[in-house]
Amino acid sequence: MKYRTIGTDPKTRREVSVLALGAMLFGSRTDEAISFAVLDRYVEAGGNFIDTSDNYAFWEDGSQGGQSEELLGRWRRSRGVGDEIVIATKLGARPLAPGTGYVDNPEGLSAKVIREAAERSRERLGVAKLDLLYAHIEDRKVPLQETVEGFAELVAEGTVGVLGVSNHAVWRVERARALASAAGLPGYEVLQYAHSHLRPRTDVPEDLFPDGSLGHAGAELLSYLRAEPGLTLIAYSPLLKGAYTRQDVPLPPDFDHPGSPARLKVLREVAKETGATVNQVVLAWQIGGELPILPLAGASSVAQLDENLAAVDLELAVEQRARLDAAH
Repeated sequence: MKYRTIGTDPKTRREVSVLALGAMLFGSRTDEAISFAVLDRYVEAGGNFIDTSDNYAFWEDGSQGGQSEELLGRWRRSRGVGDEIVIATKLGARPLAPGTGYVDNPEGLSAKVIREAAERSRERLGVAKLDLLYAHIEDRKVPLQETVEGFAELVAEGTVGVLGVSNHAVWRVERARALASAAGLPGYEVLQYAHSHLRPRTDVPEDLFPDGSLGHAGAELLSYLRAEPGLTLIAYSPLLKGAYTRQDVPLPPDFDHPGSPARLKVLREVAKETGATVNQVVLAWQIGGELPILPLAGASSVAQLDENLAAVDLELAVEQRARLDAAH
């Protein structure tokens, strides 16, 4: 396994494995036995960076979520896991009532919610401190100052370490970071956005994003990452839910456009040259690039996890990487 530092404060920063394990469906679609087996194998391989959220996976059963955090808490207790494993969670997108969702009825990012939701996550996970806590989605009904101060209070109290943000407009991230900096408070240092080798259209309106998706790491976010060396991008959905390799899983609609075939062609060529799978090439391309990008991949079996883990040691040639970068 290889590792990278997230966060800049010596008191809260952590060394995390370059491949993060997504636990979104653990405890719901992925049953406890398989979830525990995947978690055990990940740790055995040197992995120490697990990602969840307080609303995972509310859509599976019409609940408010919490199944993933609860399962991770049971796994931690049964295995005697301590703070050597970094668990990241998120708040802000938990539905306020069963049968609702984060578009129509999210908990939001008020100071009260931040405090109470973080406390509930710590209880479910069985931890005294949340190593990395994200603002999951935007809340434009609450002043950014209140959100910034709400997160900073938890860091000051020692119940939260590093702060992160996901699915926000880049200008909102920068504004929040500027407010934090001006007040001498900790700000967002980890950005979690969808990112893969294929590039999506970002102009397609969605329920959460009426102007087009703010959830993908596009050119503006990547240029922001390049300009701010203290930031790290955690890339979710790097494998497009299996669409790279499974015939029964089509490309998501926002990736089905004229720009995708050329990038798919190069991916398959490099996979053939290296003897790796296309999935492994995608992950290796992210891990070994010049920008600090850590892929976040889920796994519903130990075999899937092992395929992903092998990508950590896949070294792409300079020429191969150049072709992957340039394809369009």
